[in-house]
Amino acid sequence: MRERIYLNNDWLFTEQFEESLIGIDETALDMAAAGAEPSLPELKKVRIPHTCKELPFHYFDESEYQMLCGYVRKLYIPADWSGKCLKLTFEGAAHDAVVYVNGQEAAAHHCGYTAFTADISQLAEYGAENIITVRLDTRESLNVPPFGFVIDYMTYGGLYRDVYLDVCEPIHLDDIFLHADGDMLTAEVTCAGTSTFRELLPELTLRQYMRRAKTSGTTARSTSIFEPRLGDAETHTAEDPGASLDSIAEAAGTATSEFRLMAEIPAGNSILKWHAGNVRKWSPAHPWLYEIRTELVLRGEEVLDSRTIRFGFRDAEFRKDGFYLNGRKLKIRGLNRHQSYPYVGYAMPDSIQKRDADILKYELGLNAVRTSHYPQSQAFLDRCDEIGLLVFTEFPGWQHIGDADWKAQALENLKDMILQYRNHTSIILWGVRINESVDDEEFYARTNSLAHALDPTRATGGVRCYKKGIFQEDVFTYNDFSHAGSNPGVEPKRAVTADISKPYLVSEYNGHMYPTKMFDSEDHRLQHALRHANVLDEVNAQRDIAGSFGWCMADYNTHKDFGSGDRICYHGVLDMFRNPKLAASIYASQRGNAGVLEITSMMDIGEHPAGTLGCVYAITNADSVRLYKNDEFIAEFTPEGSEWKHLKHPPILIDDYIGDQLETKEHMPKKQADAVKSLLNEAAKTGLYDMPKALYAKALTIAARYRMKISDAVALYGRYVGNWGGEQAVYRFDAVQDGRVVKSVTRAPMTRISLKAHADRTELTEGKSYDAAAIRIRLTDEKGNVLPFANEPILFETEGPIELIGPAVISTQGGCTGTYVKTTGKAGDALLRIRMQNGSTEEIRFHVTIEK
Repeated sequence: MRERIYLNNDWLFTEQFEESLIGIDETALDMAAAGAEPSLPELKKVRIPHTCKELPFHYFDESEYQMLCGYVRKLYIPADWSGKCLKLTFEGAAHDAVVYVNGQEAAAHHCGYTAFTADISQLAEYGAENIITVRLDTRESLNVPPFGFVIDYMTYGGLYRDVYLDVCEPIHLDDIFLHADGDMLTAEVTCAGTSTFRELLPELTLRQYMRRAKTSGTTARSTSIFEPRLGDAETHTAEDPGASLDSIAEAAGTATSEFRLMAEIPAGNSILKWHAGNVRKWSPAHPWLYEIRTELVLRGEEVLDSRTIRFGFRDAEFRKDGFYLNGRKLKIRGLNRHQSYPYVGYAMPDSIQKRDADILKYELGLNAVRTSHYPQSQAFLDRCDEIGLLVFTEFPGWQHIGDADWKAQALENLKDMILQYRNHTSIILWGVRINESVDDEEFYARTNSLAHALDPTRATGGVRCYKKGIFQEDVFTYNDFSHAGSNPGVEPKRAVTADISKPYLVSEYNGHMYPTKMFDSEDHRLQHALRHANVLDEVNAQRDIAGSFGWCMADYNTHKDFGSGDRICYHGVLDMFRNPKLAASIYASQRGNAGVLEITSMMDIGEHPAGTLGCVYAITNADSVRLYKNDEFIAEFTPEGSEWKHLKHPPILIDDYIGDQLETKEHMPKKQADAVKSLLNEAAKTGLYDMPKALYAKALTIAARYRMKISDAVALYGRYVGNWGGEQAVYRFDAVQDGRVVKSVTRAPMTRISLKAHADRTELTEGKSYDAAAIRIRLTDEKGNVLPFANEPILFETEGPIELIGPAVISTQGGCTGTYVKTTGKAGDALLRIRMQNGSTEEIRFHVTIEK
């Protein structure tokens, strides 16, 4: 049976690779690790995931992580493994890796975003320590995708995903590709083995079992060990097992079929088909998953190898008029994601990768994500499978197409991506064009052909930033950056696509068109949010657009050519620590369950020109919003008459700050009160000194009709709208659903800063490597409102078996920041203490366990 051993610990790392590390012996390695071998480069002990260079939050030179570095470790291989097949896998080595075992080259890989495997069976010394050396080139001068020109994201280096060794029988399962048509399950199985493999073919049997996955939180993974398929596969069809899986106990019975491999099947390839019974379909609302276990059995009893893959039955189809899932039209609503984090770039463990999927689905209310511009962590895709998040993934690249060697490597990258990720139910679209590249008919004919050959069940797309052009994919995917704030959110399909009879998908929007920081002015943050609302509204209005992916989920570090000069692109609806900007609430408010309420203003007149609040909105998914001023009810607002006609929950304009107070406090007749109230509320948007002519004429008419002086209107404005010269008003906004208040927001003058910190998890588990937790930090007033201009120093201290990722002293930006802690290899209780200079302190306690 296969045994998997994770090799994420006990690596030694150097930023200066030297050839002497390739053939280093055990004694010299031990001396170098102890610092007692001056002829060798400095080696420090590290754990995987690892970045070759930790970086500041911003303002750094991207050349700092570009180097020729090396990783070395010892691996004891027992004598009784002799005769086994030893397969060493690196899931992510950025960007050009050569692996040596005992001084001999075992594998070379030229892509930082796909896995690769080396068969080290013939290189290993059995019953002895073996030395594994990795020469890793992280420089951007490489002639491989995405390099060759400029890139709008950092391409951090390091062994940043899992490393593991599979110890297999000489004959073993090599690849399994699952797909379904209705409840007809097809398993394309490839076996691999030694020269005795063909002799044993008549005695080998494939067995498959199926059962419903126990929970949506199952963390089963599929391996990534693939070899070329040889010859034609023979099909074996089983009868319907005759049992509905929905009636089978969760952990008990299974549906079983057996298939005998015939000797004439070349290289052990087989296609197995069988009816799975009355299965439930996978969807974002109900992400039903099943476990398919495939066993390779010798002589009907000895299980040589076993693989379990989680699989969801679903029918995904892009049509002329949109996207259909399980026969029902579904508007795709997603964001683009980079897999990077502060300080360590790509190097974060599975728990942090999965957290991003949860944020997209549960905090932002999305049903899709685009993994721009490269394949991302298997753990992230696992979580997308589990929670029902649709995925558009693409092979690595950014605008540039290189020479013939470059293109050949791009095709290898595409092949690896599809083979390694095609069992993820969440993936609905393969990106087979270099992001935003020009047309290259011959090259893209090859990428499309390869994608359809490796996976005929999914459509292809190709992200472009120009209209029309040569259209070779199944879905026309286009970055529509046409929206400028006042024009329609996106252009119509007919103005963009090369063939209106084919499906159309918006792959990016907004982003660099309106970069927004957490500490930008209130009006800037509002306009950022409304631009996202405008695009979503227009995409919904155009029924022949399959959906859209906004740019982007979170801010990210970038090269000097892009961003704001500090090496950050502020394009996200979240900051780099995943704190939400105002625009995030636009997405969150579109989800079904009520409970979202964000007010777009802090109600401080001094933040605005001429002391004018301008337009204030309540972003909510509730039925209505009630406004109270100094505990007096003013008005109730609903989405009725909203300018966003096609949003399920549009922003609600707050356009009355007076209510009936002119009647009750100024004793005006109702007709006069209504006229004056209308005037004052309109003036709240423009200010008294910049009123349009029509509004000024209205003011003169009211003054003449009711014998009021303009000074009277000014006084009323200051008393009921501007709050000039008096104690600032306290505003309370209540979100109401089904007549019940589900959330409240209060805006009032702050008198002290409060420190708030929240960890995504406090139970950490040391398993195949270190575990980590993400901590989001906010500075708020007494009412819980983030203080957008609070940029205060924050100090961190740890106790127990955890340590910080990043510096111990940082500053908030826009009232928010964050940090990460990771485990150190020991069990026990741990503490993170967070302090401000004013003495405010938050403590977060963690418990660390060791998985056995």
